Amino acid sequence: RVGVWTQVDYRGNEVTVESFLRVLLNRHDPLVPRSKRLLSDSDSNILIMLTGHGGEDFLKFQDAEEILSKDIADAFAQMHMKKRYNEILFLADTCQAASLFSELYSPGIIGMASSKTGQSSYSHSLDRNIGVSIIDRFAYHTGAFFEQIDMASTRTIQDLHHAFTPLHMMSDVVLCTDLFQRAPMDQVLLTDFFGSVMKVNLMEREYGGLMGDSGGDGSGAVDGAGGDERSTTDIVPDDQCVLNCTR
Repeated sequence: RVGVWTQVDYRGNEVTVESFLRVLLNRHDPLVPRSKRLLSDSDSNILIMLTGHGGEDFLKFQDAEEILSKDIADAFAQMHMKKRYNEILFLADTCQAASLFSELYSPGIIGMASSKTGQSSYSHSLDRNIGVSIIDRFAYHTGAFFEQIDMASTRTIQDLHHAFTPLHMMSDVVLCTDLFQRAPMDQVLLTDFFGSVMKVNLMEREYGGLMGDSGGDGSGAVDGAGGDERSTTDIVPDDQCVLNCTR
């Protein structure tokens, strides 16, 4: 089932506009653990989904504060300047959700909204025991779509967009692609942003760049097949990664 193994780092009162922006921009108190940080760089593809009550150009957090479309646009712009992402898939599920894209101007962003400006978004699956709906239509149909594919899927952003019909959604799902130039949506894989099977480059020699290399200056390793020098961005054992990041 979608989301069963998802690790949740922020819950309840921790979910605020301030904490959301701090995660995006990596502006944390030094005592905040790595598990609560977005450790991204210029090669990272990031999935962001915001869902809740909202209206034109705003989304509510905890029914106590709001984030504006301009706040989101400025945060994405700072992420781009700080090289904190390669591409972003931004999903918005709220009333008039497409209005949250109105101020975006940074490159490499795909936006998908549960409703266009001026439309409401609707809930799904009324629970008669508690008297309220337990999920939104956009989240329900997104989950149903992903139940049918696996991590090796070649389904695209366009396939997901076409899975939403006005009959089931009671609104028009909007796909915003004007800031994304790499490829048309029928060529952009969903696994570029969701879970996927990654290709791993195997090395024929032990990596000594962090722990000391008996055969060189400790700056990298040599691939026995091609003789190319590898940088410290190559794949290394997890314990060496931890030592490098916490020293």
